[in-house]
Parts: sequence; structure tokens; C-alpha cells
Amino acid sequence: MQIGVVGKTNTGKSTFFSAATMVAAEIGNRPFVTIKPNQGTAYVTAPCVHVQMGKQCMPQNSRCEAGVRLIPITLLDVAGLIEGAWQGKGLGNMFLNDLMQASALVHVLDCSGTTDAEGNPAKGYDPAKDVLFLEKEIDYWIRGILQKNWAKISKTAAASEKPWEALAQPLSGLGMSEADVKSVFEKGSFSGKPSQWSEEEQLDFAEMVRGQSKPMLIACNKMDLPGAKENLGRLQKQFPEKIFVPCCAEAELTLRKAAKAGLIEYTPGAKEFKVLGNLDERQRHALEFIQTHVLDAFGSTGVQQAINRTAFELLKLILVYPVEDQHKLVDSKGNVLPSAYLLRQGATALDLAAKVHSSFAERFVAAIDCKTGQKIGKEHALRDNDVVKIQLHN
Repeated sequence: MQIGVVGKTNTGKSTFFSAATMVAAEIGNRPFVTIKPNQGTAYVTAPCVHVQMGKQCMPQNSRCEAGVRLIPITLLDVAGLIEGAWQGKGLGNMFLNDLMQASALVHVLDCSGTTDAEGNPAKGYDPAKDVLFLEKEIDYWIRGILQKNWAKISKTAAASEKPWEALAQPLSGLGMSEADVKSVFEKGSFSGKPSQWSEEEQLDFAEMVRGQSKPMLIACNKMDLPGAKENLGRLQKQFPEKIFVPCCAEAELTLRKAAKAGLIEYTPGAKEFKVLGNLDERQRHALEFIQTHVLDAFGSTGVQQAINRTAFELLKLILVYPVEDQHKLVDSKGNVLPSAYLLRQGATALDLAAKVHSSFAERFVAAIDCKTGQKIGKEHALRDNDVVKIQLHN
């Protein structure tokens, strides 16, 4: 699963990416510092089931720290977008194409209003403009994908009883299945004859496709700066349907680096840290500022919360633990609760089997809910934090 980190230039995208992945990305106070997308591993975190099961886990495909399971995901830092990106301005089409495989997007927004529309330093800029700008750019880009072969698409759709099939193929690169496109058709009550759609109707369709294929969370960055808190309140009132997470990526990056250097003990997403080493006056002042103006003010730096809420609220994922021995909760090598997988809500025992190994779906017989001991079939919908034994035939 990939999560794209997006936004206009100079909002702190690369700082957010580096803070979440500890992958060095060039960071600068100028437009187009990032050209090629940076890619790194971040983690979705959740309480580990080993605490509930009373056994110490031995993770193999993930990590466990202080009772928290960390499941790796791919984070993609895409170059900053400017207005007109869908038309190719600022290499916009190239940057937008980098988002094709992202399952969801984190929009890093300068909530302090100190970055103008072109990504240059400013004062008093309204961040609400950026919320609308970024969505519009992606909507126009998706409409452009469809318009490349619109005559052929609309002709094929007109001749079919299932017009959504004609639009599914060009949208498959966005991760849209035929069922997804059909859902957009039905929710939007679109005419079965796309050839009769106006450009506005095409854009409405693209907007719904964006919502389906690229759900977006907004990380309100630079919350430690003056005016950011007031702007956040206005954004939440203006866009009540959107998810806003107060964020200070620079603080998170500072804490992660200090922890790596052994100066502090810090768990990403925590509301406090513990000083371990001797700090000089500059370091002590910086950490005190972060504790007071970020952690105490907002409960965390927001970086880990943005990733977790993207996974669990936007993508509606659940966490499931497969094992081979239902009593000892181990794999064939004796590792306790070795694997943790993120699956979509509604995923079945058969889906889990296929996730563990492609051949397991073909060899699937049944499964056992290790918490209840009950046998479950392939269509059984799994729940968050389930521990499951998969039974296979030879």
C-alpha cells in the first residue's frame, strides 16, 4: 500500500516525509526542491494483540515497541504542485502521474498562512484556498485522463448495457476497479450515455472518482507558528466533512533525530519524551519549545496520527494476525504472532489467505478464530485485531 504526500511547494511535505520515514529528503525554502518522488517506509501503528493474548510476540514482517505494533507501508513524497499543474505547469502532469498508484493522499498544508499560492514566503495567506486548489488540480487531471480517448470511450459506453465498463479501463491505473466505477455511476446518477455529458458533468464524474480512488486527509502543518491555530478552527468550520490533523513535521523530525542520537526516548505519536543524555543549551531550549508549543498544545506532533487516520479512517483498514498453531499462536518456526497484515474492512478469511501467500487461496479449506476457537468459512468477514489460523489442504 502506498500513501502519497502531496501539497503545493514549501509547505513542509519533504519534512513530513523525512519525519515519518527517516529517509533523508532535500528540504528547502524554495519551490521545486523535490523533483523526483522520494520513497520510504513509514509505519501504521496500533496496540499489539499480544497484550490481549498474554503472550510476548516475535514479529517478523513488522515491529513491536512497548506494546505497539508497527506495520510498514510505503510513503511517496511527490514534488510540490502549483496552480495549473493539470495543464503541465511546473512539470505538473509528471508530478500528478507519480500519484497513480497511491491508495490515499496526505495533503500537507501550511496552516500558518506563510506560503503563497506559488510556494513563496508570505503573510496572511488563506490556507482554505489550498484545500480547494489541490482537489481541483487532481479533478482536472483525472478528467484529462478520460478526455484523451473520450470519443472511443463514449461510443463504447453508448453501445453497452454497462456503460461504466468503458470508463473502467482508462481509470484502472488509478486503482479503480469496474465495481468502483459502477459505484460512482450509481452514486452520481450519471447518464448511461457519456457522449452527452457536458464538460461540467465530466468534471463532476472526475471529482467523484478522485474521492473514491484517492481519499485525502489534510495535515495542517506549521501549527507552532502564529495564526495557525485560528486558521485550523476556520478550516474545520468551512470544511466539516474533511479530516484535519494539526501537525508540526519539523518538531517530529527533531524528536526522531534526537531519539536516534540517544538524547531522548521517544515513540512516534507520543505526547511526551524522556531526556536520556546531556543536552546543551540550544538542544534543551528546542526540546522545551516542542513540548510546550506542540506536544502539550496538540497532544502529539500529528505526523503519526495523520498516517494512522489515513489508514484506519480513510482507507478503512483492519489489522489481522495469521498463525499456524491456534493454541501457541506461532508459525512453523515457533515465532509468536509473527505477522500482522492490513486488510480492508469486510475482508474475508480467504482474502487473508491470499494476502499471506497467493497459493494459499487455492489450498484454503477453512480457518479458525483463535480468540473463540470457532471454525470460520472462507466468506467470513474478519474483524480488527483478529488472530486467525488458516487451514490448507496439501
